[in-house]
Amino acid sequence: MSTLKLSSFWGSLQLMKLYLYGYRFGIRTSRKLEREAQTNIEAMWLLSGLRPKYKTIADFRKNHTKAFREVFRRFVCLLKEWKLIEGESIAIDSFKIRGSNSLKNNFNDKKLKQHIEYIDNKIAEYEAQLEQADKTEEKEILANKIKEREAKKNKYKQIKKQLDELGEDQVSTTDPDAKAVMFQRNSVRVGYNIQASSDAKHKLMVEFDTGDVNDTHALAPMAIASKELLNVEELSVLADKGYHTGEQLHQCNSHGIISYVSPKDRSARDTGVYPVSAFIYDAKHDYYTCPSGSILCSNGKWYKRSDKRRRKQNDTLFKRYTTKDCKTCTSRQLYTKSKVNGRNIDRSEYAYDIELNNQRVNSNPEYYRQRQQITEHMFGTFKRQRGFTHTLLRGNEKVLGEVGLLFISYNISRSISIIGAKKLIDMLKKHASNFNRQMRVILSLFEDLKFQSWEVQKS
Repeated sequence: MSTLKLSSFWGSLQLMKLYLYGYRFGIRTSRKLEREAQTNIEAMWLLSGLRPKYKTIADFRKNHTKAFREVFRRFVCLLKEWKLIEGESIAIDSFKIRGSNSLKNNFNDKKLKQHIEYIDNKIAEYEAQLEQADKTEEKEILANKIKEREAKKNKYKQIKKQLDELGEDQVSTTDPDAKAVMFQRNSVRVGYNIQASSDAKHKLMVEFDTGDVNDTHALAPMAIASKELLNVEELSVLADKGYHTGEQLHQCNSHGIISYVSPKDRSARDTGVYPVSAFIYDAKHDYYTCPSGSILCSNGKWYKRSDKRRRKQNDTLFKRYTTKDCKTCTSRQLYTKSKVNGRNIDRSEYAYDIELNNQRVNSNPEYYRQRQQITEHMFGTFKRQRGFTHTLLRGNEKVLGEVGLLFISYNISRSISIIGAKKLIDMLKKHASNFNRQMRVILSLFEDLKFQSWEVQKS
């Protein structure tokens, strides 16, 4: 058995094939991929008998995450060219994966205050014992315990200072980009919320990104990025109610994206009284008419809604519509639960976008019902069949690179299921000259990212 050096271009190609093979069959760690290259006949044939070491395999994935995402996007463009991706309707959804950060190393303001308060109580307890202690040895033990608690307290104060400076709701000390997110059955773990879009025609993946702990602000960025990648003039997007935000719907409309996002449920405070939908809005004269015929007007001023529970302020503006007729109305109990004030209606600056979206969803229930068929089944494939429940890397960029490998392998296997392996190979041969040129451009990215050579073993 001998050791040799591979050129950057050829080595990149071989390791890329090994990773796509591994992620296709749920083999992700560098140690297992090294073993596959030495024992699996398919992998040995794929690598032309080369046997890369585990560190070579691991470094390739760690150092070339940007290039993996570019490979995915180039392949999506190729699928669009082959008309396997239609580019008319996409669905957006998310799935969560665990990160390399334990829950105990994730902190928020409340958790830090509890830790500091607990330490202060323990220090006070040790100091009281120290005053009553007689033996020198016992005093030294208590003094050391106080020093240890003081050190921990300073550590938590530094983390709290970092949290305040960042202006975030939480901070993770092992992987700063990982966040505490809600998994199934209301279990909280530290990880990533992966946003993904897929095309309606053959359920092929189109775009992906990491989002916030929830989906509130993810709709427009994902939809716009998918539209730009597919290079289409108009695009319809389907999403569940977690994406229903006025500001996001407005951004979609501004970029020629037709949204079909499930409307949110009625507010609990409206239970037992007429809902807002029962009040008719006159856009021309800017007022509401209640079911009894009274007119609710605004003073023309825009107000800013603030949320004291969050560090980040909600900048959504709204107008408030009221009427004095509530004081003398005989059916007052049907309109409001307040015994003092009348009925108020707050109209957001994005109310028009919300109304258009809700009208589209309610008018096309069969079309919206496609959403689950387009996105949800592949998430089950990723987690159950391919074991993608956690990331092996740290940091947003590197995690996206790993997701890129998973999605490339999925699109390849999905394309084979749609048109067959032989036809896929024939189509690749038909576009050989253009494809080879694109692959050389893609693989040159690996060289640009300081990847010079690999040590491999060959028998």
